[in-house]
Amino acid sequence: MGVVPLISEIQVFSVVSWLCLLSVLSLSVYPSLKKTFSRYAFPVSFTASLLLFTLISWYCGLCRLPVQIAIIPFLILLFYHILHRNLTFSDLKEQWRWELIFFIFFFLMLDVRYFNPTISYAEKFMDHAFLASVIRQPVVPPLDPWFSGGFLNIYYYLGYWMFGALAITSGVPSNIAFNLALPTVLGLSALNLYAIGDLLLERFRWLPLITLLLPNPSFFYQIILSKGINTVLWDSTRTITNTINEYPLFSFIWGDVHPHVIGIFNQIFLIFVLIYAFKTWRSLSSRSKWILCIVTSISLGSMPLFNTWDVLIYAPITVLFGVLIWWKNRSIEPLSHAVRPLLVVPPLSIAIYLPFYLELKTNTGGFALVQLPSDPTQFFLVHGFFIAILLALLLKDIIKKPYYLVAAVPFILAGYTAAAIAIVPLVYLMLKKDHKISEILALLGLFLITFCELVYLKDNMGDTYFRMNTVFKCYIAAWLLLGISAFTMAGQALLRWGKIPILSRQFNAVIAIALLAILFIAPFYVPLNLNYGSQSLDGLEYLRIAHPGDAAAVAYLRGLPDDIRIIEAEGGDYTYYSRISSFTGIPTIIGMPFHEYMWRGDDTGWYNQRISDVRAIYEQPENTRPLMQKYNATFLIVGEPERNRYRVNVSSSGLERIFSQDGTEIYRI
Repeated sequence: MGVVPLISEIQVFSVVSWLCLLSVLSLSVYPSLKKTFSRYAFPVSFTASLLLFTLISWYCGLCRLPVQIAIIPFLILLFYHILHRNLTFSDLKEQWRWELIFFIFFFLMLDVRYFNPTISYAEKFMDHAFLASVIRQPVVPPLDPWFSGGFLNIYYYLGYWMFGALAITSGVPSNIAFNLALPTVLGLSALNLYAIGDLLLERFRWLPLITLLLPNPSFFYQIILSKGINTVLWDSTRTITNTINEYPLFSFIWGDVHPHVIGIFNQIFLIFVLIYAFKTWRSLSSRSKWILCIVTSISLGSMPLFNTWDVLIYAPITVLFGVLIWWKNRSIEPLSHAVRPLLVVPPLSIAIYLPFYLELKTNTGGFALVQLPSDPTQFFLVHGFFIAILLALLLKDIIKKPYYLVAAVPFILAGYTAAAIAIVPLVYLMLKKDHKISEILALLGLFLITFCELVYLKDNMGDTYFRMNTVFKCYIAAWLLLGISAFTMAGQALLRWGKIPILSRQFNAVIAIALLAILFIAPFYVPLNLNYGSQSLDGLEYLRIAHPGDAAAVAYLRGLPDDIRIIEAEGGDYTYYSRISSFTGIPTIIGMPFHEYMWRGDDTGWYNQRISDVRAIYEQPENTRPLMQKYNATFLIVGEPERNRYRVNVSSSGLERIFSQDGTEIYRI
């Protein structure tokens, strides 16, 4: 009885409106993809249409046009297909399993978000700040809510733009859209994984889905140590010293709508498209090849804007698959015919988002050699399941040719024992005469985790956490590549073994329903709320109880015109400070300064200047107005964080108090 009232009409409307928009997008594109993707056109249309909608809406923002215009081409295309009977009810009935996969995983994640919806810790302040900024003023580049006068041209923001454009078009407020984002990512990820399983496996097509549901070995090790579930989750992702080793299950439960999580669906989608191209290229018409390459370009081209680290991995992989496709078909097609569409992919990937590259400002350095590699035990606690599966499948080759094990010796002698662990299956896979797609993916995953043991990309994280970001971002891609390959290879091995009986559809349905029931019920009994849950889909619901004055101030400010700026207390990173800018998307002078330092550097000395200016605004009434005018700020927030941080003295500054409730005040210049 206590949870039902929190599911308001606007939350129900938001879920329905959001899903309806996604359905309109996919249905409008689906008939146009049939000839190219055949029976996979329907699952492909989900991701392809969303990427296309994001692209069009982004250019609307670049041209200062209303983002809602982006839906018009899809509506026209949908009506065209309906009028020409390219989209029929009988056809759609045959696609039920794809819809089912998406909705199962969407609502599984929605179930988790319901129990843990709050925008209240970790990177959630940042994630909602950027999302709210896009929704409030959908311009390209978006305004930086933590750096008044600055833009997000220092960060990869397309994920926030994508969900912001969906929210604007579907009429969903940012505090609810925040909790619809990850269900969408998980639904699309599962759909693309199941498509890969269907493409590569005759039976056990569901096996690649385990990639999203499997914790790493460290998770079970933490349980053996008798830690609480929340501690187990966290510690399992901090296994390798001074790095972050997230895996998809943790990332979705933890709930940060962050670039490395948002990009998961697009990574899996690109993997599917590349596999499909490799398997079907010979049978495709010239027109279908071009469409396939355009879809590939849209996916690859969006990666630098979703999470730039992804493109560093998948651009070489895309080129590799292009070479493999040419090599496979070299004796059948002339080189010019076979390669021509593939040559379009790299330049088109850059061209479709070229303005982003022209405006991007980054402080990332070059590559450097890892001096402190991973402890081998810690390394195995992260990647052990996949390496064990691969070694088990390669056991006959290892017994037959044990002398290949010598390839690991140089790495051990050089002190890179963890790399040596990955080298063993990598070498045995490389020396196979014929490589299946699943084995190629395994090679790529093994190469990636080996690479992270030897080399890192320099950034502003300091000497202690020198390779944290490299491991963090690359390990997500490695998990996906190794998970897809290991479970696909396991499915193929089970099929060859042939001793698992084929169960009836009814029995399979019973098992599936039982497993889903357990997954849906789990959040009711497993404390996954991390002590922040409020059982709602409104990420700001908790404010009304925990910080009623701030909740009222946020509601007041969200109703004001777009072009305003605020001043609030600065109190470091990962704290409740900077909360008003985070909850409204309205720019403040400086929020979470270390984040901004990582992105912008400090060549102009802004870091200390902005922090000291904020203090002076609150403590020196004679400087309040001049400094507010310096940053074009119009509203000054005075609440509990400001009073705790500063000796607040703004009553004699000549500002007008326009809002006061439960200890939170707003002054206007």
